[in-house]
Amino acid sequence: MRSKVALHKDFPMKRVFRYATCGMLLLLLFTAIPGCGSINSILRSNDPELIYAKALEFYEAEKWTKASTLLESIGNMYSGTAREDSIAFFNARCKFKSHDYATAGELLDQFRRRYGRSVFIEDAEGMYALCFYHMAPGPTRDQTMTGHARTAIAEFISRYSRSERVETFQKIDSELLQRQYDKAYYNAYTYYKIGRYKSAIVALQNALKAYPESNHREEIMYYVVVAGYRLADNSVSSKQTDRFLSMLDSYYSFIGEFPESEHRKELDRYALAAKDYLAAHQQAENSES
Repeated sequence: MRSKVALHKDFPMKRVFRYATCGMLLLLLFTAIPGCGSINSILRSNDPELIYAKALEFYEAEKWTKASTLLESIGNMYSGTAREDSIAFFNARCKFKSHDYATAGELLDQFRRRYGRSVFIEDAEGMYALCFYHMAPGPTRDQTMTGHARTAIAEFISRYSRSERVETFQKIDSELLQRQYDKAYYNAYTYYKIGRYKSAIVALQNALKAYPESNHREEIMYYVVVAGYRLADNSVSSKQTDRFLSMLDSYYSFIGEFPESEHRKELDRYALAAKDYLAAHQQAENSES
């Protein structure tokens, strides 16, 4: 099961929603709504003010699907008005709260590009990043979405460095980075496990280049040495010398960085075997010359 950074029960909202709904909810107190809240009845009223007011009532009651249906029906009616960004934002948030993160992400992306000066912009940018976070898979699967999430989070923190949400987003980013560490390590280890040592070495070294601070660094460097030894040991004689030399380079890098590692004794044995081979090969060449 994937770990999740503990988030607030609800993504923090500005007080502007309260202000936006106050007047409309008062209107409902004095307005008879056909069908006692039936969506179709409300839509048939053809009264955009009434539809908007009822949409906010459903929104406040966390009936996200109903609220979204009503908001979508009047979006065009309020185009170019002061209410346009509110409707767009509330609808996107309904999708987010319904866990339709793909649709919410698209709507929020449109919102942040179109309403850069809206009072909801910080909330929109924050939820946009969270959409990617919720869609990002565990470390055994492709991490493209994880990368998108980290980019969106970095943009949010950069733009809203004083936001109360920064600390939470930093924790989320650490979780996502760990997934990337894990994915790079697991992917490379898979090659090692099935005996594709040449591919394993390339994948392991790429993992180190991409994530030098990975908490799997010691294990990655360990498998580079072991895979290097096994590749050389199983190679044709014409390639063994170069491959044992390359393996020894990896060995010296490992012990230089992790001299007290629990893998040290095992790798010392591999290094000794590699040196013995190289010495014997050199002696054979000298005898032939």
